[in-house]
Amino acid sequence: MAKKVVVVSGASSGIGLSIANLLTQKGYVVYGLARRTPQGKHEFSFISTDVTDDAAIHQAVATILEKEKRVDALINCAGMGISGAVEYTSKEEFQKIFDVNVYGTFALTKALIPALRETKGMIINIGSVAGVLTIPFQTFYSMTKVAVSTFSEGLRMELKPFGVRVVTVLGDTKTGFTAAREKQQTTDPGYAKRLEKSVKMMEHDEEHGKDPITVAKVCARLLKKKHPPVAVTVGFKYKLFVFLKRLLPSRLVNTILFVMYGK
Repeated sequence: MAKKVVVVSGASSGIGLSIANLLTQKGYVVYGLARRTPQGKHEFSFISTDVTDDAAIHQAVATILEKEKRVDALINCAGMGISGAVEYTSKEEFQKIFDVNVYGTFALTKALIPALRETKGMIINIGSVAGVLTIPFQTFYSMTKVAVSTFSEGLRMELKPFGVRVVTVLGDTKTGFTAAREKQQTTDPGYAKRLEKSVKMMEHDEEHGKDPITVAKVCARLLKKKHPPVAVTVGFKYKLFVFLKRLLPSRLVNTILFVMYGK
């Protein structure tokens, strides 16, 4: 029986790299896509690909299908973050994060749906708890992750009759994402200290978060499920946060988040 073929975007670092490496170790044929070369040693096949570039996506997909003749799963991990006040966020910054986090997920998924329909495969989209709990000064990142979850849910229903399974994994971990975040600089006294405090809090959470291998292991388990859940949250703390979001009044949740990240 032929080995299953998995495509992983954002495979140069963090969660994407961990997933690509783990699945390779487990015997999958893995193709990692990213703009930059993967950090450290890797044994999966790498194709330099910008997920916001349609031509690059189609070339990568054509290369994979020409060699493997099939794709059994797609795991969308490519993403970026920006931090700053909405008032001072530029159109270019807004466009950039939506291009990578939302359009990139859509474009690569669209390109691979025909192949996934043939194999009755799976699509795993990496979301974030920040898409459930909106974080001030990270508003646009939260917006993109809400979009990813909504995209996954709609796609899941559309592709169900074809046997293609779709699931969102809410996984916030310790990765290079913290250092790569684009940080807004402002001298506005109404924002400056609050923004600095908020970013420090976010970075503390990320730097003390779980290892990205935890998300990789969840994805590995999901690939074997015939009936996966709509979404999976990784880590007890984040599961608790998501549960409390559903249980507590929205105004109280908003106030708690303001005190933690916005005050």
